[in-house]
Amino acid sequence: MKKKDLLFSGVAALTLFLAACGGGQTTADSSKEAATSAAETVKIGVVSEVEVDVWKDVASRLKNQGIDLEVVQFSDYVQPNVALTNGDIDLNAFQHIAYLKDFNANNNSDITPIGFTYISPLGLYSEKVTDYKDIPEGAKITIPNDVTNGGRALLLLQAIGLIKVDEAKGTTPTVSDITENPKNVTFEELDAAQVARSLPDVDAAVINTNYATDSGLDPKKDSLFLDTDNIAAVADVYKNVVAARAEDADNATYKKIVAEYQTDATAAKIEEVTKGNDVPAWK
Repeated sequence: MKKKDLLFSGVAALTLFLAACGGGQTTADSSKEAATSAAETVKIGVVSEVEVDVWKDVASRLKNQGIDLEVVQFSDYVQPNVALTNGDIDLNAFQHIAYLKDFNANNNSDITPIGFTYISPLGLYSEKVTDYKDIPEGAKITIPNDVTNGGRALLLLQAIGLIKVDEAKGTTPTVSDITENPKNVTFEELDAAQVARSLPDVDAAVINTNYATDSGLDPKKDSLFLDTDNIAAVADVYKNVVAARAEDADNATYKKIVAEYQTDATAAKIEEVTKGNDVPAWK
């Protein structure tokens, strides 16, 4: 065989070999691209920057399981459920069971909890006094205006002896259910997202932890009282959950997401970003 023919045969053979093998690095890159394109995208809605930090950490761990978790931040407690109901997102994780039940009842929806996340304290804050015992006669206090967080706020104020509410109302008393108010406190009910902003203008405010931390407050250092100081007394209905539409309650991918959330790695991240204020609810 001539040298020219030998050279052509060698080049042809090498070309076929590279085509079959993918050229080493090319094969690895192709496999990575295939895995990426095969990843299942799931959108989860949260409220507050703290929850974004926690869920992005979970999302980074889910990539190895072929799940691309996209974290969508909302600014209030209504839109994440509306978006879930409408199919704009697949899951949400921001609310406790009591709030979810009330939302379903009032909106004819069937959003379903599929796993616990954490218990977040509700706190009493003030820029006027440093001890809740010093709240003055005729004080003005702001509380969330939704029935579940508002009810929890009133139970907190009952726990410190400021008021008493009708026991028959359980975990959802309203201002009209106050039976004793010895200091003649007046209440202003605001959207939960607005309560922290009212703090300079009132004697005290009962603020959800996510909004407290987003406004620069440290619940353990800055609150006059946290209802989780006696966590055994905090009802299970105040445990936060991952929620899905009812038809997706048994979705295998969503179960993997819950399982990855309910790990020691997530508990450590919650401890880090909330400075120990939020407590894992799945343990």
